[in-house]
Amino acid sequence: MLEPFITSKTRVRLLLKFFLNPGTSAYLRGLAEEFGESTNSVRVELNRLSEAGILESADEGRTKVYRANRKHPLFPEIRRIVEKTVGLDRIVEQVVSRLGNVELALVTGDYAKGMDSGLIDLVLVGDIDQTYLSELVKKAEDLIGRKIRSLVLARGEYKKLEEKFTREKALVVWERSS
Repeated sequence: MLEPFITSKTRVRLLLKFFLNPGTSAYLRGLAEEFGESTNSVRVELNRLSEAGILESADEGRTKVYRANRKHPLFPEIRRIVEKTVGLDRIVEQVVSRLGNVELALVTGDYAKGMDSGLIDLVLVGDIDQTYLSELVKKAEDLIGRKIRSLVLARGEYKKLEEKFTREKALVVWERSS
């Protein structure tokens, strides 16, 4: 969806990587390997995004690490655009709001790491109608053109696995306010 507006596939991948999960940080060689592209093409786009202030960088030893600049005035808007590109906003709207007693919704796996693999891992915590969830997931998949793999956990099950779903490894897309 971003490709008609942003012609560089590398730039689109970088925006997805850093704005799907803004806690993500990465370095040049790791990004080039992950994207299967040359370090030069990744470096050019990292430099452009850094010069625009959209990404920030810091030296960690002899390595320069990049991350989303949360202080940039357009940060919230860029994040919303990226989420809409992936369809996260529609998943939350379609799935979470109609399932009953949902306490927490997390995206894990590739999308939580900022990679658009086409498979969205969705973890829902609460008392959820799983039959209805299956119907909604199917509709959401058709709507966004991506496969959704869902896991439903009761509060107690989630507590046992909570360490596994730290905010570094999972992207909280919805949380019931207490």
